[in-house]
Amino acid sequence: MPRPEDVSFEQFVTARRAALLRTAYLLAGHPDDAEDLLQVALAKAYPRWRRIADRPEPYVRRIMARESVDRWRARRWRETLVAAPVEPQTADETDVHDRRLELAVALQALSPRQRAVVVLRYFDDLTERETAHLLGISVGTVKSHARDALTRLRDVVRLEEAPPPTV
Repeated sequence: MPRPEDVSFEQFVTARRAALLRTAYLLAGHPDDAEDLLQVALAKAYPRWRRIADRPEPYVRRIMARESVDRWRARRWRETLVAAPVEPQTADETDVHDRRLELAVALQALSPRQRAVVVLRYFDDLTERETAHLLGISVGTVKSHARDALTRLRDVVRLEEAPPPTV
C-alpha cells in the first residue's frame, strides 16, 4: 500500500511534468539534457516531499535553475551540443518550428543565470519577486539580468535578420 505522500508526489509529477519539462528544456537547450535536469530535480524533491507538499512546483523549479547553472559551469569547457532539427511537414509547422529553433538558439547565447531569469519570468510567468526567491538573488539582480538578457536576445535576433553585407 503506497504512503499518502507517495501518491501525492506521483499525482504532482503526472499533473505538472509537461510544464516542468518545458522549463527544463528552455534552461538546458537540449531535449535529453532537459529530461535529465527534470529527473534530477524530482529525485532531489522527493525526499523533502512532506515539507514541500503544499507548494512543490517553486521548489522543483529552483532545483532545476540551480542545477542548470551548475551543469553549465562543470562542462562549459568540455563539450558543445549540436542538435539537428527535424524537418516539419507543412508550411505552418515550418514557420512555428523555425521560430522555436531561433528562440532556442538565442537562449543559448545567454549566460545560465540570465537564461534562468528569462525562462522563469517570461515563459513560466513568475513575478520578479518569485523569480528572485527561486534563484536566491535580489529583485534588483533579477531586473538587471532580465534587462541584459533581453538586450542580448534582441542583438542575436537582429544579427540573424540582417542581410548579408554586399561586396
